[in-house]
Amino acid sequence: MNTWNYEPAADLDQSTVERLRRFPREPDMIVYGLRSTMALVLRSWLKFYHRLEITGDENLPKEGSFVLVANHASHLDTLCLLAAMPLRKLHRVFPAAAQDYFFVSVPRLAAAAVVVNALPFGRQKHIRQSLELCGQLLANPGNILILFPEGTRTATGKVGEFKPGIGLLVAGRNVPVVPCHLHGAFKAWPKGKSWPRPYKLRLQIGTPRTYAALVPGKESSEQICNDLRRAVCDLAVSP
Repeated sequence: MNTWNYEPAADLDQSTVERLRRFPREPDMIVYGLRSTMALVLRSWLKFYHRLEITGDENLPKEGSFVLVANHASHLDTLCLLAAMPLRKLHRVFPAAAQDYFFVSVPRLAAAAVVVNALPFGRQKHIRQSLELCGQLLANPGNILILFPEGTRTATGKVGEFKPGIGLLVAGRNVPVVPCHLHGAFKAWPKGKSWPRPYKLRLQIGTPRTYAALVPGKESSEQICNDLRRAVCDLAVSP
């Protein structure tokens, strides 16, 4: 008869804030329970308050790791993309979040780490280290990475230029990249507003693409950025 051994988390000697700020995080059943509960609450809120409509979810890969990329207009964007994910995969979905914004104050840190399982991403410095961390996550089958290649929320509602990081991450890597477009998020909760308005949201999920054949480098990165931005914008006008 096999004996069952319980191994406590390696970071139990750290404070709660330190544990949440650390990444990768140690498994925590309390956090998992809170995240699952909040996911159900937020999905209900998006459905009834914002009448969220999700189309194209059949395009999401059923197995393996993949990347979701989307336009970035609002704090609602991450919640909408998470709502498209099966609940059983929730704890293996990692939205990249600005380290200098979400991982500084304790309330934002708690929301980022507990509610959305965010990966701290350096926008101004430590960018290469952040991309390496993203690559390590994708190398582990079954992980899902959410990226907003514009780097920040739009101030106009229009899709901005994509930063080269996404190209550097996926060039030469056999990982599906799924373009998505969020409609209505800018009107519902534009940058600078303290509370979202009950505007209808629509998430359109496109066809996955891979860039394994491209040699990593500046030229490939620009090509990938242009291709993905075009794919996201095309979804904005699709029926």
